[in-house]
This record gives sequence, structure tokens and C-alpha cells, in this order.
Amino acid sequence: MTTKDYWCLAFAFLISFLLSFATTPLAKRVAYIIGAIDVPKDGRRMHKRPIPRCGGLAIIFGFMASILCFGPPTRGLAATMIGAGIIAIMGVIDDCKNLDAKLKFVVQIIAALVVVYGGDFKIEVITNPNVFSDNPYLVFPWWVSGIVTVLWMVFITNAVNFIDGLDGLAAGVSAIMSVSLVFIATREGEYSVAVMGTALMGACFGFLPFNFNPARIFMGDTGSTFLGFMLASLSIQGAFKSFAVISFAVPLLILGLPLFDAMFAMIRRILKGQNPMTADRGHLHHRLIDMGFSTKQSVFILYAISGVLGITAVLLAEKGTLMALGVLCAVLIFIVLETTMGKNYNNKSDRYEMVTEEEDDE
Repeated sequence: MTTKDYWCLAFAFLISFLLSFATTPLAKRVAYIIGAIDVPKDGRRMHKRPIPRCGGLAIIFGFMASILCFGPPTRGLAATMIGAGIIAIMGVIDDCKNLDAKLKFVVQIIAALVVVYGGDFKIEVITNPNVFSDNPYLVFPWWVSGIVTVLWMVFITNAVNFIDGLDGLAAGVSAIMSVSLVFIATREGEYSVAVMGTALMGACFGFLPFNFNPARIFMGDTGSTFLGFMLASLSIQGAFKSFAVISFAVPLLILGLPLFDAMFAMIRRILKGQNPMTADRGHLHHRLIDMGFSTKQSVFILYAISGVLGITAVLLAEKGTLMALGVLCAVLIFIVLETTMGKNYNNKSDRYEMVTEEEDDE
């Protein structure tokens, strides 16, 4: 990348930050006008009073404006923006009308298909899990790679949405993950990925002053699904889809916090005989609160975890021999967190289910 490219990245960050910061109060007014208000009504909610959502509109506006100014006119970028636009529209409607989960799933698949086939971005290679094999990589047939990539994008989109449970959590973690993506993209000379990651980072930082505890506005599904979709899109583009960046382990680690949290949540629900998409208080941020940490403390702990995973990913991009150890350590960290916090969760979960049953009876 040239000096001009780095200046473009700096201005892309500045514009997205300023526009996101400036338009968040406007997004708050829009939320009141269209009725996008989050009213606390169950034990999962951390706030005690109605708070406007749709703050994601400011994030999207800052991001899109920055990309229009500094994004390269490529087919891949156009496909990514169209897919992200579909997700954004769905998010706004969902914040107002609470769309059916199946409908949202279908829309997310459509948006992912736009990126995968419109931009020709696919997960074609992963590291071979069989350590005894002579071939270190597994290469997918074209039709398998398309399915795997769409499922990956939909999963990450929802995983980021799942962690949007504490003030400032989703925006801050998304910004941290973007930093790692941008760092590696710039090292690999991938300007398109770098500028999108930089604009996303700036938009998140611009929104955070209004969303950090105590939050004055939530990003809503408008913001969380958009951030998840964009992070998923960036993780399959450029150097991240090639052998040059240790195959798929690097984006796996960068997105590790929402990915592992969602994965463990779904496994836990399935083992309990529940629908894997059923909401509960079992997410990592809920468990930290149940352990006695404050909202701010819980958020900073999760920031730190995301940062450690991001640093590990950067090291893996530079030192490929550490890949297996890094992935193993990341999984072990989350297993330890899950098991040590499980006792607190079970007690809180039982109380939450009793409250829910009483509300249903009413």
C-alpha cells in the first residue's frame, strides 16, 4: 500500500467517526418518531427504563458515507454494500415491528448470497483438522464453498447480535475486531478490506460515547446485525481467503468472542432440549453480571478478551507455526469461562424461567 492509501484510511476513519457521532442524536429522534423503543420486559434486559434504539442508523450512515468517498469502485465492494444495505433495511424494520426469526434468517441468507456470488467471495480452503495428514489444507468444491460461506456469514451476523446485551459491548468489540482486520489487511496490501474495516471502526467509535454505560441510545438490530454482517464479509475477502494468512484460523480468532459465545450458547440450549435460538441469560456478558461484576467491568473484561484474541490472530498471521496452539488456547479460555460461570448461570436461569412463566400466565 502507498502513502496515499494510508492517508485515505486516515480520512476514512475521521469521516465515519465524525458523521456517526454527529448523526447519533438525529437517530435518537428518528427512533422516537418510528416507535423503535426498547422497553425492559424480561430478566435479560439490563436497563430499567425505555431507551430508543435504531442508533445503528448513525453507524451505517457514517460507514456508507466514508466508503462512498474512499472505497475503490470494484465489483466486490459493490456486492458487499448491497448485501449490507439489505441487512440494514431489515434491521430498521425489525427494530420497529419485531420481525419473525425465520423471515430474518431468510433475508440474511439472501444478503449473504449477494456477497458470496455477486462479489465472488468464498471460503475455499480451511486448515486440515487431521494433523496426521500429509495435506495441511482442505479444499472445498465450488458448491460446498458457497454453502459454507453463506452459513459462516449468517452465523457471525447473529453472533454479533447475540452479544449486544450490555451498554457499549457490541460497538466496542466490533471496533476491536475491526482493528485486527485492518492491521492484517494493510500488511497484506488489501486496500478494499482495510478501508471498509477502518470506516467500520470509526463509525463504532463515533457511536460509543452515546452507547457506553449508562446508554442514551441502543444500536438495535439495525446496528448489531449490520456490524456482524460487515465483519463476516470482511473476514472472507482479500488475504483472509488465501493461503497467505494461515487459511481460516486468523478470522476465526479475530471474531472469536461472538463466535464462541454463540456456539456455546447453542450447544447449551440443545443439550437442555431447547430451541438453539431461544433467548436466555446464559451469554458470557450475563454471566459476568451474575458473578457480581458491574456493567462497565463486564464490558471491559470482554473488551480485553476480544483484544487478546485479536493480538493472537495478528501473531498467527506473522508466525504460522503457532496456529494450532493459538486456536487451542482460545477454545480453552472460553471453556474455562463457561464452566467457572456455569454455577451462577444455573441459579439465575431458574429464577428467570420462573419470572417468564408468571408473565406468560398473566
